[in-house]
Amino acid sequence: MRNRSLWIGFLLALGVGLSIALTQQQEVDPYKEAERQRELFRQTAGILPGELYAAQGEELFAQKRGPKNVSLEACDFGLGPGKLEGALTQLPRYFADTKRVEDLETRIVSCMVRLQGFKPEEIKREDVKALTAYVASKSSEMPINVVPKTSQEIAMYNLGRELWYHRAGDRDMNCAICHDSYAGGRVRLSPVRSPRQGLSNEWPAYRFEADKLYTLQDRIAFCYESVGIHPPDHYSEPMIALSIYMLAEATKGKNKFTELPGFTR
Repeated sequence: MRNRSLWIGFLLALGVGLSIALTQQQEVDPYKEAERQRELFRQTAGILPGELYAAQGEELFAQKRGPKNVSLEACDFGLGPGKLEGALTQLPRYFADTKRVEDLETRIVSCMVRLQGFKPEEIKREDVKALTAYVASKSSEMPINVVPKTSQEIAMYNLGRELWYHRAGDRDMNCAICHDSYAGGRVRLSPVRSPRQGLSNEWPAYRFEADKLYTLQDRIAFCYESVGIHPPDHYSEPMIALSIYMLAEATKGKNKFTELPGFTR
């Protein structure tokens, strides 16, 4: 575990250098630049940072931890205890044992509390991110299949749609102003996609410009902060609601996940 942490530190430091080089350029195609940075990591370190996070998550998943000294191998992500292949493709969904709709990150926290005995305040955000990277890696390049069916899922989808169009903050912004109105274009150098075009299909992903692994909840928080609005708490209903709205729309657009964890600007 310590060696992998050192590797992550090394790669993040490498990412800083790469990012400095990026900022020295004036006109950069974000897709081509991401691919160039990806190849630099491959050639220099032989591995991508996201893969190291996933490996760290795999260790955490199998390790006996918490007051109950058990692993997460009995965690049910909707396909049965311990079944991870394709689990992300149908999340968020309703879980009877917690009586709530949960996305991948929230489900990991629920299992850490219910199976391992952790108190919510004891759970480290970095552990959840690594575990998210690992479980998500089992759904790489699979079709997204989020179809709200239960009353709880439909209610959460409707809340997500409401939040998507709700204007807030000093700038009177909402998600749709950028992602619907400018879909197919760019905001500065960043490409803009609508939910129906597959927005959210590359997370969790390593952002080389930020030198961090971002989950979908991190990306939602980044959007809020970018327009001057305080983001919802991690694992909260607004986070899950926006996730199910975006992924259900991505399902309607017949999109699939990219290679996970992703690698992006």
